[in-house]
Amino acid sequence: MCYEVFSIIVTAMTTATAPRASVDTVPRRSALDWRLRFGALSLIWGFSFLLIKVGTQGYAPFQVTLGRLAFGTAVLGVAMAVKRQGLPRAMRTWGHLAVAAFLLNALPFSLFAYSELTIPSTLAGICNATSPLWGMALSLVALSEDRPTRVRVAGLGIGFLGVLTVLGAWEGFSGLDAKGTAMALLASLSYPVGWIYVRRTLAGSSHSNLSLTGAQLLLATAQLAVATPMFTSFPTRFPVVPLLATAALGALGTGLAVLIQYGLVAEVGPTTAQMVTYFIPVIATAAGVTVLGESLSWSTPVGALIVLAGAALTQMKPRVA
Repeated sequence: MCYEVFSIIVTAMTTATAPRASVDTVPRRSALDWRLRFGALSLIWGFSFLLIKVGTQGYAPFQVTLGRLAFGTAVLGVAMAVKRQGLPRAMRTWGHLAVAAFLLNALPFSLFAYSELTIPSTLAGICNATSPLWGMALSLVALSEDRPTRVRVAGLGIGFLGVLTVLGAWEGFSGLDAKGTAMALLASLSYPVGWIYVRRTLAGSSHSNLSLTGAQLLLATAQLAVATPMFTSFPTRFPVVPLLATAALGALGTGLAVLIQYGLVAEVGPTTAQMVTYFIPVIATAAGVTVLGESLSWSTPVGALIVLAGAALTQMKPRVA
């Protein structure tokens, strides 16, 4: 992410830009009910961790990430052409987007790909669900408008208790690949860091969300295009199934998913649209177990539910008197 997941990116872009009647933010009623699109988005992002696992079975993690970003950028490029939207022109904006591209795309996508070399896709999906927990903890420090409440602090503690449950802390983390797990958790931490950066630097931008995200993915693709040859060799063969998985990961999980999310945010608001985050680890776990045959101990689903409960509490806004 799927991702991840991209709900953080889209919501950040939505709240970071000044209110305006742009072509991609004016609410429009889609011919397809929003609940169906919500379900489709949950499935796309939930299956992304399976696609990463399949992709890395034939290609190096950096190659999977590069392919993912390239296909995703192509989809957004087509959308921008159809809507006749151009890329930002200000160099200052491009500079901020380059940082956002690294924190929100290049770094977490690569870390998740590398982590799934040694950990199950189910665990990677659950680690991804910790992003709201990291975000809440960081926002208390970095964003003065986010004040702690008892409920949100309790949610933070409950969420990380869930993480310890998933990892089997009482068993001394036996059988756990520490390096892969750390990479997945670091990837989930990278999203809220990038989100905070976007809020601080791109607030009030006159560009549309589609234009900013298209430029961001283009920059992330360029970053991986430079890094990939430095750390990997050109593949001597091109396995079809991993290649198709990478293409689907980019075109669907990175490109189409963002466009669906835009529509949901415009129609039902960012709060409802962001609820998709809580379905992703459930679908990722089900996909990993049923399709890839990954093992599942009782602590994994129980811990995941605790993580999601804590994450939900951290997102609760204080009541206005």
